[in-house]
Amino acid sequence: MGDARGRMLRGDLYDAGDPELAAGRRRCADLLHRLNGLSNADRPTRTAVLSELLGAIGAGSTIVSPFFCDYGAQITVGERCFVNAGAVMLDCAAVTIGDDVQMGPNVQLLTATHPVEAVERASGWELAHPITIGSGAWLGGGVIVGPGVTVGERTVVGAGAVVVRDLPADVVAVGNPARVIRTLA
Repeated sequence: MGDARGRMLRGDLYDAGDPELAAGRRRCADLLHRLNGLSNADRPTRTAVLSELLGAIGAGSTIVSPFFCDYGAQITVGERCFVNAGAVMLDCAAVTIGDDVQMGPNVQLLTATHPVEAVERASGWELAHPITIGSGAWLGGGVIVGPGVTVGERTVVGAGAVVVRDLPADVVAVGNPARVIRTLA
């Protein structure tokens, strides 16, 4: 693993233009092109491409095309998950999805971020922080999860919510920014 990739995965500032990182994104783009050109009904071929693209994908999990990610290798999907069409997973850091997770259409899991200070941001440096989606969680359509966020097990996030802080297990959260409105029994 090169220095830039190591920095990226540690959450340190890194140069996304690094040749090793660029090669990883090209590999991902080629695999996404193959995946997104397949019928969603062609489960055996889709599973084979997803197994090559992702860090791991559990048995019985489905990702509907179109699907987009940066590298693929930092994404692990548990068993029996369903990710609907239009999902975007910017996996500059780890994206960990537990078992039995459901995601509506156009969900975005965005580990990538940039420095807040304009001068530092203009220099081209980037950052990334991991995202974890707990087992049994359900993210409604259009949910956006920001860098460094954990969504607890069995938590339901309402459609269109923007999650910028960790959510505990067994709650319902909605809004922008997402806030807990109910505890589940």
